[in-house]
Amino acid sequence: MTQGALDLAQRELGRCRGAASGATVAVVVGMHGNEPAGVLAARRVLEALGETPLERGQLVVLAGHLQGLRAGQRFVARDLNRQWTPALLSAAQARIAQGVGDAEDHELVELHATLDTVVVAAEGEVYLTDLHTTSAPGLPFVIFGDTPAQRDFVRAFPIPVIRGLEAQIPGVMTAYWAERGCVTCAVEGGQSQDPGALDNLEAIMWLSLRRAALLGDAHGERTRAAEALLDARRADLPRVLQVTDRRAITADDAFVMAPGFRNLDHARAGQLLAHDRRGPIHAPHDGVVILPLYQKLGSDGYFWGRAVADDDLPVRT
Repeated sequence: MTQGALDLAQRELGRCRGAASGATVAVVVGMHGNEPAGVLAARRVLEALGETPLERGQLVVLAGHLQGLRAGQRFVARDLNRQWTPALLSAAQARIAQGVGDAEDHELVELHATLDTVVVAAEGEVYLTDLHTTSAPGLPFVIFGDTPAQRDFVRAFPIPVIRGLEAQIPGVMTAYWAERGCVTCAVEGGQSQDPGALDNLEAIMWLSLRRAALLGDAHGERTRAAEALLDARRADLPRVLQVTDRRAITADDAFVMAPGFRNLDHARAGQLLAHDRRGPIHAPHDGVVILPLYQKLGSDGYFWGRAVADDDLPVRT
């Protein structure tokens, strides 16, 4: 799989309804335009649901950064997944009204309006999943706001879950909609160029639908296969990780990540992590490197974390 451009005509990529009322699962794909795996995974799920429908509720799939996906580019001027605050939304709306809105202003306002319509029309709980891939190779994992509702939702996924990362990143979409009553999480499915990332994100969608009670018995074999796939992906990584630090960077820092790190990877005290204009950066102690930056665009060099007890977050079966 490549990070090439996608031919997308509209923001809503598909919608499926069950015969009975129920929860809404909203899935956003391609929030970063150089991450097409979510779009391709969603197309697989939508096609399968065309043959074997949902039992209840509805699934809505939305493209995040349409212009970016069409160009195969992460963003145009600013990271769309750092713009989700009331103040930034209001400012974007004002610039559009004045005729000076940029690409991200339009993407933010349009995606917000579309999601708001979905949330307002929902007949029950709204589960919002934001699907991503990474520049570094590695394993899939879940980012969530550590509330009881979010914690209960991510029990559906037998892969590492990351506490505290969402709080370290200002303006992310999942935090914004969680404040408005949605149950949210973001999933990093693996490296953008890895065909396995597509399989991982498809599995996440099936398990999201099962967790929201939208699927009937006809999908049992598919969801069991999805769970087995993700369970095998976790390998030697802990079930729950806590983020303790963020390496924020700017273009002036001349930041370069040391080669060889996966998107989740163990590091030892003193190990070389990266270089910037001030010199080498070493691990302060044993821990886990999370989301190392191996692309030109981005404001997060890496996150630093540690394993924590998972007694209160068992895998839901």
